[in-house]
Amino acid sequence: MSGPEKPKVIGEEWGDERVKSFLFISPYDARINADFHVLIKAYQAMRAGDFERFLGFFTEAGRDINAVNEDGQTILDHVLEHRRSVPYAEALRAAGGKTAAEAGKG
Repeated sequence: MSGPEKPKVIGEEWGDERVKSFLFISPYDARINADFHVLIKAYQAMRAGDFERFLGFFTEAGRDINAVNEDGQTILDHVLEHRRSVPYAEALRAAGGKTAAEAGKG
């Protein structure tokens, strides 16, 4: 029998602790903005509903939702580049997310 022993799980429910665990991810390079890094990792890994919950924990922790990457993009700038990311963009806007131009960072 070939393939992984453990089947891939799609649509798995994430509890608050798992969602919150993304707050503690550190960038591999100290020059990378830690807040942007955490946001991008959460965006890449989470379903829209989990991402929305994460944003609540993120802002509650006093993190910068409008942090920029090395190209001067906020996470909202990045998300808006993807056609199927409307729920993520809406969650970011609701949590205070702005584009770099709107945040005066662009």
